[in-house]
Amino acid sequence: MNRKYFFLLLTFTLATVTFAFAQKQGKSENDNKVEQRILNIIDLEHEYNLDPHTASYSSEAQIFTGLYEGLFSYDPATLEPVNAICESYKISRDKKRWTFTLKEGAKFSDGSAISASTFRDSWINLLGTKNAPFASLLDCVEGAYNYRIGKGSAKDVRITARDAKTLVLHLTEPTEHLPRILCHHAFAAVSSKKNVYSGPFTLKSYSNGKLEMVKNPKYREASAVQLPGISITQSDKYAENTHLYNIGDADWVTGSINAKDVLNTDAIHVAGEFGTTYLFFKGTNSPWNRQDFRLALLEAIPYEELRKSYAVKASTFVYPLSLYPSVTGWDDFDAEDAKDLMDKARTAAGIAKDKRLPLVFAILKEDYIKDWAETLKKAWAPLGVDLITIELDAASYNSSIASTKADLFFYSWIGDFADPTAFLELFRGNSTLNVAAYKNSKFDDLLAQAAVTRKSADRFSLLADAEQVLLDDGEVIPIAHPISLHVINTDLIGGWKSNALDLHPFKYLYIKATKTSKKVEGKIIRF
Repeated sequence: MNRKYFFLLLTFTLATVTFAFAQKQGKSENDNKVEQRILNIIDLEHEYNLDPHTASYSSEAQIFTGLYEGLFSYDPATLEPVNAICESYKISRDKKRWTFTLKEGAKFSDGSAISASTFRDSWINLLGTKNAPFASLLDCVEGAYNYRIGKGSAKDVRITARDAKTLVLHLTEPTEHLPRILCHHAFAAVSSKKNVYSGPFTLKSYSNGKLEMVKNPKYREASAVQLPGISITQSDKYAENTHLYNIGDADWVTGSINAKDVLNTDAIHVAGEFGTTYLFFKGTNSPWNRQDFRLALLEAIPYEELRKSYAVKASTFVYPLSLYPSVTGWDDFDAEDAKDLMDKARTAAGIAKDKRLPLVFAILKEDYIKDWAETLKKAWAPLGVDLITIELDAASYNSSIASTKADLFFYSWIGDFADPTAFLELFRGNSTLNVAAYKNSKFDDLLAQAAVTRKSADRFSLLADAEQVLLDDGEVIPIAHPISLHVINTDLIGGWKSNALDLHPFKYLYIKATKTSKKVEGKIIRF
């Protein structure tokens, strides 16, 4: 979802959003048989990438819950995997062969059948797509990695369509969380034809910041989809968006709204997300690709100042999970120790102690990121380090990392499934998600050991050790765990549930009640 990330952070202070982490749930059943209509949504401005193989933003993941479907999908409340096109599956005794049986009657929007070959072809195309961010999640399949990096052929990838309804995967190692991975839109059934969809909706149009979807009559569970369509308008005009919501012209606003001006406060939903906002070093640039230099920098950071504006501060990288061991994060600093570490690093590298060292930080034109830069600049100046900022375009920030000559970047990552590997995969040496170009054999070895460990407790212990290696290497600077802001009246709109991945599958949404209006302090508000 996954995931599913969006780099433009939503930052809130407790003074602005005093109702944080509260929400009101409405009834779960549409007992009133209300006439269904188009659902109107306002989203943040962002040019949608509608290719499920290359898209990576959370806003796109939300759209794909309507346009595409795979073997599994997300439960709308728990986000646990639920069978979608998959009728059933079985796992071999050694846990390396997974056999999926597909449901009868699954079709694309053009009426063509969705078969086992559909999934094989979709996934082979994914592996062969340049810059497909989630392709490496299939590295557990025999032959997938070699084909992905150009050292093997498609016929060697052990994804087999035994017959129209039977799909078989042969894995290199047991992968207990495979159904969680396969919920992701990158592994959906994708047609080779344009404008053909496997999900509950089809794309009617997308232009000038407005996207429209209509119900897919060929969808396998079309009778269970109640909305006739969905309209999404992209807008960062907070005041206007707030007004449109207050007068009832918008049913759901995601983020780009002045929460304090929303008249119906029960419609405000603020929740923690299964994610982490952090800074990271690019692994190719000297001297910042050296551990000793990075550790000197991290020792000098006043973390309380860096994280002061965030409700949920993060000192570690992986979002805390039940039964996941604690690791030692970054929350303490010592300016004198930092100077000592920098002096030792310079000596080891043969760099004079009085030489000023430039460090380039790629930022966006956003005040909160400029605040980070100012904090770091002041902290690192006494170490002989000059922080230089360059501004990148928000729409292309992610894709620009590989070609941008900078040393430090930032991410806000939302995990695609509830497992530590949803985060640690970002730094595995051969991962397509590893935009940092980070290389650490000990880290990779621990992930490999965890992959073949069957006991959950032992597996989590190895993954925690891997995270500790990453933190001790000074590769990441954790800042905060993001929070999401949505304004939607769940007494009017059914099927919407707050959850940690911030995904709300469109197929479950419906109109629960008609709107009524009344005056509140001289203003018209619709409920």
